[in-house]
Amino acid sequence: MLVLFDNGTPRTLARFLIDRHMVTEARARGWEELDNGELLKQAEAAGFEVLVTTDKNLRYRQNLQDRKIAIVVLGLGRWTLIRRHVAQVVAAVNAATPGSFAEVDIPYE
Repeated sequence: MLVLFDNGTPRTLARFLIDRHMVTEARARGWEELDNGELLKQAEAAGFEVLVTTDKNLRYRQNLQDRKIAIVVLGLGRWTLIRRHVAQVVAAVNAATPGSFAEVDIPYE
């Protein structure tokens, strides 16, 4: 799958996805300044299948109905916390289907 990392997603996470997915960062596309609605629109138009983000409020601020892109939300954006839960994140990305929404709880430890 073609996966897009939003600005808050730690790039180190890509190492755990690249064996099955192509990962690109929003900033590599020049999309770091786009608001969420425009980012979703551009990502879908470019053929991205999954957006990985740390924006827990995305589902409340955007109408996600009829979206083609799957969204995986990380509970926290700090790699030191995420790395303990990499298997859960990878599983959520692997299970993503068009228009799906998943939130991976990353406890603050």
